[in-house]
Amino acid sequence: MSNATLQRAERHLQAGKKALQARHWLQACSEFEQAASLHPGNPRLWLQLAGALAKAGYPERAIDHAQRAVRMAPKDEMSRRLLAECLMKMNRHAEAARVLDEQDAEAPRDFAWHDLHATALFQCKRFNDAIQASFAALSIKMDSPMVHYRLGLIFKDMNMAKESVECFRTASLLDTGSVRALALSLLVHEGRQCCEWSQIEDDTTQLLAALDSADTSTGEQLSPFALLAVDATPAQQRRIGELRTRQLTRHIKPFDKRGERRPGPIRVAYLSGDFHHHATAVLMTQMLEQRDTSRFEVHLFSHNGEDSSATGTRVRAACEQFHDVTHLTNEAIARRMRELDIDIAVDLKGHTRNSRFDLLAFRPAPVQVAFLGYPATSGADFLDYIVGDPVVTPIEHAGNYTECIAQMPNSYQPNDRHRALPPAPSRASLGLPEDAVVLCCFNQTYKISPHMLDLWARVMAGAPKAVLWLLAWNPTAKANLNRELVARGVPPERIFWAGTKQMNDHIARLRQADLFLDTWPCNAHTTASEALWAGVPVLTVPGATYASRVAASLVTACGLPDLAAADEDSYVALATALANEPETLGGLSEYLEQHRLELPLFDSARYTQDFEAMLVRMFELEQAGEPPTALLA
Repeated sequence: MSNATLQRAERHLQAGKKALQARHWLQACSEFEQAASLHPGNPRLWLQLAGALAKAGYPERAIDHAQRAVRMAPKDEMSRRLLAECLMKMNRHAEAARVLDEQDAEAPRDFAWHDLHATALFQCKRFNDAIQASFAALSIKMDSPMVHYRLGLIFKDMNMAKESVECFRTASLLDTGSVRALALSLLVHEGRQCCEWSQIEDDTTQLLAALDSADTSTGEQLSPFALLAVDATPAQQRRIGELRTRQLTRHIKPFDKRGERRPGPIRVAYLSGDFHHHATAVLMTQMLEQRDTSRFEVHLFSHNGEDSSATGTRVRAACEQFHDVTHLTNEAIARRMRELDIDIAVDLKGHTRNSRFDLLAFRPAPVQVAFLGYPATSGADFLDYIVGDPVVTPIEHAGNYTECIAQMPNSYQPNDRHRALPPAPSRASLGLPEDAVVLCCFNQTYKISPHMLDLWARVMAGAPKAVLWLLAWNPTAKANLNRELVARGVPPERIFWAGTKQMNDHIARLRQADLFLDTWPCNAHTTASEALWAGVPVLTVPGATYASRVAASLVTACGLPDLAAADEDSYVALATALANEPETLGGLSEYLEQHRLELPLFDSARYTQDFEAMLVRMFELEQAGEPPTALLA
C-alpha cells in the first residue's frame, strides 16, 4: 500500500474524529468508511466506523464492522466491548455475553468491562455468572450504586427476596439521584414481597419523596410500576409516568403523518413481550379467536420471540400475522408497522418490565391505545386511549390520565370461557379443615400490607369458624406473615398455606375456598377473575386508582356489585357477616356456578363484539379527521 493511500486514509480518519466531536454522526460514518476502504487491514478503522454507526442509530451495520474488527484483532478489548454494546442494543444479549466471555484471559478488564459483562449475563439469565461478574466490578469500585442495584435485580429474579432487599438498600444509600429512586422503588416492592416490614413505612416515605423531587433529568430511571401497590395518589402516578415517558422518548422524532390509507379491513397491531403463557395472553386469546375477520386484520408484534406453550401457539394461530421483532430496534419495529399500514396500535405492556411501548412515540399508527397490561396511565402523549369501563375508569377520573378514557360497557378485562374448570380436590388433600369457612387471598405478597393484616385479623376475631388460606410465595414471606398474624391475635392453627401451582391445579383448589379477601391499593386482577370463574365470591374496596378498582369492576360484571364495599369498616363487617353465614356464602357461590357462562365477565363473544365496536369508534373518529375523545359506555 502506497504512502499516499495511507495518508488519505489518515486524513479521512482525522476528519471522522472531528465530525464525531461535533456530533455529526453521518459525516463521521462517511469519513471512517472511506478510511477503512483505503486501509482495510487496519482494525482500528473498522472499529471507528462501527462506533460512528452505533452513535448514528445503525446498530445492525455497526455489528458487522465491529465483528470484523474483532476477527482482525481478537485480543483487542475495545472492539469486543463495542461489539457487545451493539449486540445488546439489538437485544442479542446471549451473543454479547459470549463475545465478552471469549476475551483473552490476559487482556485488562476495568470496571466498565465487568459492569457491561454483568449486564449482558443478567439479561440472558445466566444469573450465577452475572453475580460473579458483578462482584468483579465491585472489587474495583465497591461504591457503585448501579452494580448493587443490578445485584438486587439478579437476586429478585432468582426468587431470593431477602438478598435483593439488602442490595437495593445498599444502592439507595450510595446514591442521591436517579439510582436511589430506582433502588427505593424495588426496595419497597421486594420488602413487601418478602413481608419485611420493619422499615416499610420509612422506605415508602423516602420513595415517594424521591419521586416527588425527580425531574426530567432522572426520568428514565424511575419506576411508575412501583407506585401501584403503595399509597400513591393518581396525580403522583401520572406525574411519574409522564417524566419517565418523556425521558424515554426524548430523542424520538415522530414519522410524518400517514398518507392515504390502503383499502381493506381495519388493521390492528398488538405490541407485547407476553404472547406466551402469561396472564395477558391467557385473558385475551379467545377475544382474538372470536373477532370478525372480515372487518379486522390482526398483527401480533412480539419482542420476546416465539413460544411453544399451548397458550403461545393458540394466540399466534388466532391472528393473521405474527412478527418476531425481538432483535429489531424500536424505530425498525415502528417502520414495519407503518409499512403494513396499521390503523390501530395497541400496547399491552405500559410501564412493566421489558416493555417497549415507547416505540409508539414514532407514531406508526394514526390511533394508539393502552390496554390490559398496565393498570395506570402511561403518561404518554402519543397514546390516544386507555381501555377501561365505568367502574375502573369513571369519567370523573379523566384528569388522572394522559390518554382519553375508552369505556367498555361491562368490564375492561377479557376472559376465556374455555379456560379449564377441573373438579375440586378434597379439603383433606389440601390440608384444610372440612368444617371451616375458608377465607383466602392468593395475591402475590407484595400486595399485602400491615394494614391489610389488621383488617383480616378483625375479621378472624369476629368469625371464630373461619380460617385464612394464603399463597406461600416465598419462605421468608410465609414466616413473616405467620409471625405478624399471630401478633395480631390470629392463632397459627387458623392459618393455612398453599404453594404455587400450574393454572389448572390452582383453579381446581380455588373451588374449595368460600370467600376471596381482596387487597388494595393494588387489587387482585387475573387472580380475582380466576376466583370468580372457580365460583368463589371476591370482596373488595375500590379506591382512587385504576389498580385499586379492578376487582370492583370484575364483581360488578358478575352481577355482584355489593361485594365492592364502600369502605374498610364495611369490608370487615361484610366479611365477618359472610364468614358467620355459610349458607349465604354458599348461595353466592351457587349463583356464580349456575350463571358462570351468562355473566358479562365470562361472555367472551359479547366482550369481543363490544371491544370491536370500540375500535371502530376510534377508527371512524380518526378517519373523519376528529381528535381522540372520551368514549363512554
